[in-house]
Amino acid sequence: MGMNVLDLFSGIGGFSLGLHRAGMNTVQFVEKDPYCRQILEKNFPGVPIHDDIRTFKYDKPVQLICGGFPCQPFSQAGLRRGKDDDRHLWPQMARIIQEVRPRWVIGENVSGIINLELDEVLATLEGKNYQCQTLVIPACAVNAPHRRDRVWIVGYTEQDGSSTAEKSRISGSPSTRSSKRENKTIKSQRTG
Repeated sequence: MGMNVLDLFSGIGGFSLGLHRAGMNTVQFVEKDPYCRQILEKNFPGVPIHDDIRTFKYDKPVQLICGGFPCQPFSQAGLRRGKDDDRHLWPQMARIIQEVRPRWVIGENVSGIINLELDEVLATLEGKNYQCQTLVIPACAVNAPHRRDRVWIVGYTEQDGSSTAEKSRISGSPSTRSSKRENKTIKSQRTG
C-alpha cells in the first residue's frame, strides 16, 4: 500500500495527480479557490477538501505533506514583500507539518523565494528534524516552451511523529543544523 498524502494549497491537484501515478493516496485537500475545489471534487471523488489553510487542523497520520504555498510574496512579477504580504502562508504549512509530523515534505515555489525566504523555510524544517534538499527545475526541463524556474523543497525525517510522546519531544527548541546546511540549492539544467 502506498503512502497517504495530505495535499495543501492543492490548486487543481497537480501534486496529487503525480503522486497517485506513483502509487500514493491523497486523503485530504486544502484549497481556497472555489473553481479549483470543483475540479478536485470531479477528479478525486470522495476526498475531503477544506477551504482555508488558516483554520485547517488534521490529526490522522500521513506519510507525506505536499504543497505549492503561495508564490505572490516572492514572485518577480509582484511587489516581493515576503513576510509583509498577507498571502505569506508558509507559516501555516509549517504549522501543519509540526502537527502532523509526516516522514516526507514536498514544497514548491518560484525562484524568487531563494533570496527572500528559502533560508527561513529550510531552517524551519531542519528545526523540526527534517533533512532538506532543494532543487531548481525549469519548466523547459519537462519540454515546456519557457524557462519558469521552480524551487522544489524536499524534507525527510526518520521520526514519523505517530506517537504523542514523539511529537512532544521534537516540538522543543529549534535545531542548529541550519548553520551546517550544505549546497542548499541544486540547479537542474535541461540536457538534450
